[in-house]
Amino acid sequence: MSDIEFPDTLIALERAAWEEHRAGRLTVATANAVQDAITAHAEAAGMSRYDVEMALKKVVRHAEPAPNEA
Repeated sequence: MSDIEFPDTLIALERAAWEEHRAGRLTVATANAVQDAITAHAEAAGMSRYDVEMALKKVVRHAEPAPNEA
């Protein structure tokens, strides 16, 4: 899936933002929280914020279904 290891808190933030977006109720506060967390993670890992964001979106939005969900 991704070579980047994300903390559960960052994945949870992105999932919340994605669900809000899909429901048409994404708030500025949620979007800012995700962007701040992505930026902090990228800086700590010495990576591009863009690369971290794209990998995180891929993990959350295009996750492979669990074997019992397929």
